[in-house]
Amino acid sequence: MERVVHEKLNLTEEILSATSLSRQLAEQMTLAKAYVVIAKEHNNFHLAWELSSMIRSCQLLLSKAAMRGKPITLEEAEPIISRLSSLIYKAEDAHYDIATTIVTMKSHIQALEERANAATVQSTVFGQLVAEAFPKSLHCLLLKLSADWLKRPPLQDLANERRNSPRLVDNNLYHFCIFSDNVLATSVVINSTISNADHSKQIVFHIITNGVSYGAMQAWFLSNDFKGATIEVQNIEEFSWLNVSYAPIVRQLLDVDSRTYYFGENPDVEPKLRNPKYISLLNHLRFYIPEIYPQLEKIVFLDDDVVVQKDLTPLFSLDLHGNVNGAVETCLEAYHRYYKYLNFSNPIISSKFDPQACGWAFGMNVFDLIAWRKANVTARYHYWQEQNSAKTLWKLGTLPVGLLAFYGLTEPLDRRWHVLGLGYDLNIDNRLIESAAVIHFNGNMKPWLKLAIGRYKPLWERYINLSHPYLQECVTS
Repeated sequence: MERVVHEKLNLTEEILSATSLSRQLAEQMTLAKAYVVIAKEHNNFHLAWELSSMIRSCQLLLSKAAMRGKPITLEEAEPIISRLSSLIYKAEDAHYDIATTIVTMKSHIQALEERANAATVQSTVFGQLVAEAFPKSLHCLLLKLSADWLKRPPLQDLANERRNSPRLVDNNLYHFCIFSDNVLATSVVINSTISNADHSKQIVFHIITNGVSYGAMQAWFLSNDFKGATIEVQNIEEFSWLNVSYAPIVRQLLDVDSRTYYFGENPDVEPKLRNPKYISLLNHLRFYIPEIYPQLEKIVFLDDDVVVQKDLTPLFSLDLHGNVNGAVETCLEAYHRYYKYLNFSNPIISSKFDPQACGWAFGMNVFDLIAWRKANVTARYHYWQEQNSAKTLWKLGTLPVGLLAFYGLTEPLDRRWHVLGLGYDLNIDNRLIESAAVIHFNGNMKPWLKLAIGRYKPLWERYINLSHPYLQECVTS
């Protein structure tokens, strides 16, 4: 005897079929849901309850059909279809006509959209607040290290002794700079750099921090071993030359109107632009590198939210073809071109720059300081900062003005030198991450925060020495 094989029911196809009972039930259920809302608005709670009861019966029947894999029969559907038809007629008879239904549903959709938009904005603001907050663990570490610096005069003596080391100005060594007030993040950058370097003793790191973090930075880097690398820590507050009369950014950062513009109740400012880092002088120090290190010829700049995965010393032998800035471009397809960052409706921008010019990334840059001084890039930076005093050319940050100052002076690097997005993009290809010399946690989901992307966090944590007593006490607890 031949066995009959029944194909499993595809409920989606069944509901889409013009002749199926499933489709008729689904359409009646959709209309009934609309009338439930309208009946409640007109205080007809009994009708709303009756409609809701039949909607549940309809959902149960559709669910059973899907579970057993067989279409709904007429005997099963007829009582529900008949009762729903009667209730829908009753709703229409109560003057809940189709026009009323459409208007009501439109208003509900609009209200839902407004709530969704408000939730999105609120989520962005809350995310920004979390991103800006200084975690308790890092605050704990800062306090302990600052206390060490104050209580241990030998550390201060050692710092003074190393201040004039000839290695700090030796152009035969590999020089890196990082400007940050985050001790742990800076430590990860340096530890990952030297751990992956072929010759760690030939590496010199130049750190600049603020007055609050200076003692903690000194205590940490003087008390721990970094495989023979030379590490210098400076305090930005000792740079007397970086003042109002010389640097437009200093004048702008002190301007009350500027602070009110970004941190007052200004609806034109995006939540992400309210981050204090955007009006931090440390963030703008990258434009003064040749003046901070007048005897150096080449240097690699690293942000404090990167992790180094490969030896970076080959960067120093790259041919920049006379350019100042070696950087990875970010203009895949139409994204991250100049028009995305700058106001091309202003003639001072549109007359001098190509809107389709390719953007590039800060965070891992190799700078030829001889070429920088020759092109006087810092003067270019000053010019554009002055031009944007009214904030009409770009909103905020260092990248837009960097695109202007280094225009025509940037050498594109292989993409594998610098892979971005680990602070916001959950879907970066693992092969791209593995091939990267530097991975960058740009975005709000920094690896030292609780909202860090779990998939990427171990890439950062592997360079933290969790056996250190302060880290055990402050971070792991």
